[in-house]
Amino acid sequence: MSLSPETLVPDLWWPPAVLALVLLADAALSLRPPAFIRDCFDGVGFPREWWWTLIVVKVLAAAGLVAGIWVPGLALAAATGVVVYFLCAVAAHIRARFLGQAFWLNCLGMLALSIAVLLLTVAA
Repeated sequence: MSLSPETLVPDLWWPPAVLALVLLADAALSLRPPAFIRDCFDGVGFPREWWWTLIVVKVLAAAGLVAGIWVPGLALAAATGVVVYFLCAVAAHIRARFLGQAFWLNCLGMLALSIAVLLLTVAA
């Protein structure tokens, strides 16, 4: 998916839509986190009283990705923000030495998906 230089709107709508759907599913799961999400948050030392902020971030990112299908520049900004979010998650995992399956599959998998969407969004 490339961006039209004059409008900065993605040519393909589906990559940001797919990432938005994945983020919404992740946010929904985080409302009543299953063991693997609780273990991940606890493993990196993220305080429980702040877990709700991650839900807000993911919902807002999903909204930005969807709106960015029509609003110039927004898909690019939202996809960039999602990549930065997961880079921070990677850093948290490494800092906490919490490098099990959750890191390799969930964290790095989401980072890879986010980078792919970002690259598809800016590819000419």
